[in-house]
Amino acid sequence: MTNFTAPQYYINRELSLLQFNGRVLEQAADPANPLLERLKFLCIVSSNMDEFFEVRVASLKEQIRFGAPTTGPEGTTPRHAFEQVREEAHRLVERQYRLFNEVLLPELAAQGIHFLRRSQWTEAQQAWIKDFFARELEPVLTPIGLDPAHPFPRILNKSLNFAVELEGKDAFGRNSGTAVVQAPRSLPRVIRLPKEIANGGYSFVFLSSILHAHVGELFAGMTVRGCYQFRATRNSDLFVDEEEISNLRTALQGELPHRNYGDSVRLEVAENCSPEMADFLLGQFGLEQADLYRVEGPVNLVRLMQVPDWVDRPDLKFTPFTPGLPEGLKKEADYFSVIRRGDHLLHHPYQSFNPVIEFIEQAAADPNVLAIKQTVYRTSSDSALMQALITAAQNGKEVTAVVELLARFDEEANINWAAKLEEAGAHVVYGVVGYKTHAKMAMVVRREEGGIRRYVHLGTGNYHPRTAKLYTDFGILTCNEALCADVAEVFLQLTGLGKAGELKHLWQSPFSLHPNLMKAIAREADHARGGKKALIIAKMNSLLEPQIIQALYEASAAGVKIELIVRGVCALRPGIPGVSENIRVRSIVGRFLEHSRVFYFWDEGREPLYLASADWMNRNFFRRIETCFPVLDPKLKKRVIREGLQPFLKDNQQAWLMDAEGRYTRAKPGRAKPYAAQAALLDLLATPRK
Repeated sequence: MTNFTAPQYYINRELSLLQFNGRVLEQAADPANPLLERLKFLCIVSSNMDEFFEVRVASLKEQIRFGAPTTGPEGTTPRHAFEQVREEAHRLVERQYRLFNEVLLPELAAQGIHFLRRSQWTEAQQAWIKDFFARELEPVLTPIGLDPAHPFPRILNKSLNFAVELEGKDAFGRNSGTAVVQAPRSLPRVIRLPKEIANGGYSFVFLSSILHAHVGELFAGMTVRGCYQFRATRNSDLFVDEEEISNLRTALQGELPHRNYGDSVRLEVAENCSPEMADFLLGQFGLEQADLYRVEGPVNLVRLMQVPDWVDRPDLKFTPFTPGLPEGLKKEADYFSVIRRGDHLLHHPYQSFNPVIEFIEQAAADPNVLAIKQTVYRTSSDSALMQALITAAQNGKEVTAVVELLARFDEEANINWAAKLEEAGAHVVYGVVGYKTHAKMAMVVRREEGGIRRYVHLGTGNYHPRTAKLYTDFGILTCNEALCADVAEVFLQLTGLGKAGELKHLWQSPFSLHPNLMKAIAREADHARGGKKALIIAKMNSLLEPQIIQALYEASAAGVKIELIVRGVCALRPGIPGVSENIRVRSIVGRFLEHSRVFYFWDEGREPLYLASADWMNRNFFRRIETCFPVLDPKLKKRVIREGLQPFLKDNQQAWLMDAEGRYTRAKPGRAKPYAAQAALLDLLATPRK
């Protein structure tokens, strides 16, 4: 009998994540994408890699320090995993900068978009840059000469710094030979030159180039022998013992500043940095040679993300579009009346997120609305949704916001919204100690003729108007009594105390989601063993949880056909004879970030279909509060299958197919007609904007 728990059937999480970043990098290399969008993809890779080091590599280093035996079900030791990650990360970064220097910069220059090196500056540009340095940069720079009275400064996480090698003595006779210049975060990293000296088109210079050119002016009478950019990345996990504190918000406010000074995990330096200076910096950060990344160009490519916004070249960007609306929401302004007539499905970003905002705004203004309850995991700093909740509270409605303060990298924004909501009179709670509230749900309680009626929005994505334009997600507006009762029960759990009640439709983490998924997978396996048709299609961001993977292996061995659409990390190996030969794994990487979670089972033709806030990961099943909800309306179910699953199984343009070794190969049309799911959905649901 096959042992489906054998380590060789699993892929290391960190290596799989690096593979995903490699697929994103291929979007930057793909000439089929508009040029300025390719630059954005390059920046996204840098942003992803920053978080990868801050979280995943930091975790590996912690596991090494504390002697953890393995990193996961694949059985890799933390030390071996770190060595593999280091090699793959170095290769990825090398590919990224080679693409930047050898492909993107020349192609941008050919389009009149120039990033000028110091050797390319004209006399007029040199004069303007010299004035800019004296006027904008020099007054805010604080060079620090290193000696016993001036120890190596505290370096902020991911901040831009310069190590300077000097020769000579200063006014006090000191000659330490080394100084550090920190670039304040308020300074732009890319500066656009005025049109009159740009020689046509757009010309940009890097802050690092300006400082290199004028760093000598910071050290009067001394000779600069070398000036090198560097950037340190630190462990960014927050250490808050929820069991030992009385106020989570206050504790987090005290902890957040320490994120900037966690243990170092990576050092990036300019390619020309001398070996002596690199060794010195590694020593200051307590790092080894394995943690050193030499780059040919800016140490932080993320800051180039703003450049496409400065360049008015629509021909070098994706075609803009106007998100569509479901027919039922176009015809009537009263959302409560519309929802009473039937459920409504929203498919973002192809369809607008505005109905979700308007749903809450109407509730805030409606005198018949008694209460509004909503979860908040990630949202924007200028969120109209949060403002609507504040307005509702000011209008005397009972407003309850379940704000997840531990949403990584959004803690500060959520703390600020929590304070504003409380000031307006809303009830603000922070979920359940030990469990992140990741469910996406909003409930409106309204007095109507015949009694109280509840209205609910359930979604796969965050209540974040900006990312709703970039991430693919589904949402449902409904007043189905049983579904609304389930949502009310979950809110009771989040705000009060008591045993978890039985839910009729919702599957919920940490209680029923995992066991119900296991049962659904096992049920398909039983059908296959009985000679019946058996099919599972699941779309998600990540697949890691070992018991689910084992269940999928068992189902595959029984004859179940399994189609997995996993955008990011996947620990399952498809195509292993006798284990996973009936499983196919594909990843879609394109214009939009694939974020929706859709779970479909054939189940003898009943075709139960669920949308969820949860990926198939340990944390989502056991350490978070998540919701997985059925699509009950047959027409809407068909829409989800038609829009959320079938196009991605058909995609032969932006799909990547995974093999049993964990390698991904980009799908090719072959003799079939080229088909890109995201482009097809834009054509189906949205309107191009001229």
